[in-house]
Amino acid sequence: MPKTRLGKWSVWLIVVFFLLFILAQIITAVGRSQGAFDSDSFNFYQILIPVTIIPAGISGLCAFFCGIWAIIKYKERSILVFISTAVGFLALDFVLGEILFPH
Repeated sequence: MPKTRLGKWSVWLIVVFFLLFILAQIITAVGRSQGAFDSDSFNFYQILIPVTIIPAGISGLCAFFCGIWAIIKYKERSILVFISTAVGFLALDFVLGEILFPH
């Protein structure tokens, strides 16, 4: 378990990241099964997905920066902090890829 406050924040933020990401996947699956993405008209799922994905991304980025700060400044050595920092780095990599190289 993490010893520092920032290490604990990093771990909890990555837990929130996964929970919100799973919730977004469930919302997408339910919307797709109801045919919400087939029509050109506005539907509620177009609001729900960004409302869950954007906070999930922010949570992943914050987990990365909290983890890096805890590891470098406070010498945190918990394996959970290293894992949450690595997953947060993957979220950072994805966000930067979407911003720098849009498709």
